[in-house]
Amino acid sequence: MKTAQTFLSILALYITSAQGKDEAYGSECADFNNKTWLEYRQQGSKLQVQYLLFTRKDTDCASLFSQESLNRNTDFNSSLPTKIIVHGYRALGSKPSWVRELARALLQAQDANVVVVDWVYGAPSPHNLVVENYKEVAIQISVLINRLQNHGCKLESFHFIGVSLGAHVSGFVGTLFKGQIGRITGLDPAGPMFKGADTYDRLDPSDALFVEAIHTDSDYFGISIPVGHVDFFLNGGMDQPGCARCQNLRMLSVLVYFPVYGYVICDHMRALHVYISALNGTCPLTGISCSSYEDFLEGHCLDCQGVFKGTCPKIGLIQNSGITVNPLPRQEKFFSPDNLNTTFCGECRHNPILILVHLNVSILDKSAEVQVTLRREDFPKRQQKLRATDKNDYRKVMAHPVPLCEIDSIQVKNTGARFYRQGDIHFVSVCISEFPSVREVVPLCVNNIDVRRGSPWNHDFVHLCGDS
Repeated sequence: MKTAQTFLSILALYITSAQGKDEAYGSECADFNNKTWLEYRQQGSKLQVQYLLFTRKDTDCASLFSQESLNRNTDFNSSLPTKIIVHGYRALGSKPSWVRELARALLQAQDANVVVVDWVYGAPSPHNLVVENYKEVAIQISVLINRLQNHGCKLESFHFIGVSLGAHVSGFVGTLFKGQIGRITGLDPAGPMFKGADTYDRLDPSDALFVEAIHTDSDYFGISIPVGHVDFFLNGGMDQPGCARCQNLRMLSVLVYFPVYGYVICDHMRALHVYISALNGTCPLTGISCSSYEDFLEGHCLDCQGVFKGTCPKIGLIQNSGITVNPLPRQEKFFSPDNLNTTFCGECRHNPILILVHLNVSILDKSAEVQVTLRREDFPKRQQKLRATDKNDYRKVMAHPVPLCEIDSIQVKNTGARFYRQGDIHFVSVCISEFPSVREVVPLCVNNIDVRRGSPWNHDFVHLCGDS
């Protein structure tokens, strides 16, 4: 616990420097409370909560919103659904720079009231104190929800989007309303001090009619256990593409080079940016139910049959993430391969492809290593290694920036010769297929090929894409 708090203290220093710089709102627009660390020390960090309202009338300009303002002419429309954004630990008091982007994406996807909970004034206390006091934030939010109910809003019309610690704040609001809140989306719910907590004290499926979570840093700042009806573990829930994979390197980068974003909270914040990309439609992501990420990558989980009746959940605003079974699953893990990009998901397309290899095992003297490469001329190549032992069939899931029908060529290479004596390999077939398959599509296969050591085998695909 002390180690986690030490890292979070260093993180506090970083966030203020790296994320505190945000373009100023216009003079007529409401803004976050944003005091310096010295002002907090002088005036005390007693919790203060205010609310900012965004609507389609002006997606870039917020207005202050309060219980009192409901009695006046405001842009709040009780007949519309209400999205409530809750930020998390704010270190030294810096305002979150991502709020307007998230609000804009929500409003683009759905006409709604978007209410941002600003508890920056009180969130920069030492992390352990913030965690101890976060329920007070939830209580104050619940007072507003009660008032909105009196103005015609229904509990099922509220959708909370909580980032990090904000996910657990949202969960406690749901607890106060006995799980009758419509929906809670946790964006990499905070892990330190919550993984072993009672469900009363953290986000869990009983907090809303539907609870979903996107996990991207479950080995560090995020939580590693399922906390919703549906839990998306992107890239296994940790070590996102383009982010540091060594925790010691993260610490070193903070100490040596302060503003290195990727080495500190890149993984943790990826959930937020993936969610925004899903709302914008630039990076739709589908999850596959599986017991572990390793089994998923090995191709052991290919669809959402069984209890899910073939429907796989999607990140976004679709009802219950697209899950239609009743009752809803609880704490079900869904996996998706990495989204390839070096920064955020919206910068490239995400297309899972299933590679199926059938070998003639009888001619193998020992295990064999092969490498399968998929190419398109104007995109970086993607490679996948397979280690063949005593089986005939092997499967691997690969994410590619283009869909299957746009792949130009496939290369199969006998790579084991670099490590041990490996003879020629006979492939009965090498196939690539859509994953998960949403329609009846015949896999693209090449049959009966021999791959010699040091001599890659290549095959070009011609006119794969057709009118659909």
